[in-house]
Amino acid sequence: MKEANIHSKRKKAYKCTTNSKHNKPIAPNRLKRNFACSKPNSIWVGDITYIPTGEGWLYLAVVKDLCLKKVVGYAFSKRIDTKLTLDALNMAYRRQKPEKGLIFHSDRGVQYCSKEFRKTLCRLEIKQSMSRKGDPYDNAVAENFFSCLKCECTHLTFFPTRKVAQNEIFSYIEAFYNRIRPHSGIGWLAPIDFERALFLKYHSASNLPA
Repeated sequence: MKEANIHSKRKKAYKCTTNSKHNKPIAPNRLKRNFACSKPNSIWVGDITYIPTGEGWLYLAVVKDLCLKKVVGYAFSKRIDTKLTLDALNMAYRRQKPEKGLIFHSDRGVQYCSKEFRKTLCRLEIKQSMSRKGDPYDNAVAENFFSCLKCECTHLTFFPTRKVAQNEIFSYIEAFYNRIRPHSGIGWLAPIDFERALFLKYHSASNLPA
């Protein structure tokens, strides 16, 4: 890029999506910035972001697997409510079918602290974890995905409708981020390839004679 005199263009924008000023229960910080994870579906992180469109804001909630670096669940809405986060969580659960004891980490947003969200985690036997107050670095993995999304997909692009934006982000997640984009934390593989490699590794080991 330097030799070709090419420079990246980043658009700075800010809209707060975390309402932590509430009296709802707060879960302990089980993650404590320990982002190293060697087992799939043992730690998920979740967060919400926004995308401007000609119709107004489109909100996106995602669930990302800490081991696979894969976006395992996501949901779109014109409202930033509990249903948005629940839809993303339920999609991840249906897709991945995790074992008991999974940790779900998020910020202290009211959507994640709601009674309905906490009851769903309890029913699915998922342990809840939350960042410290006002510390975005405690959920840096989820924030990193949004940084990639906005830099590589949505920034400097005008979406006339929420549907157009949703279709573009869907393609980014399913066709590029999970299937093609290399990640340094998993040996420069795409998440789908890394997940397949782990499956073959564990499947082969389980078939070894005792």
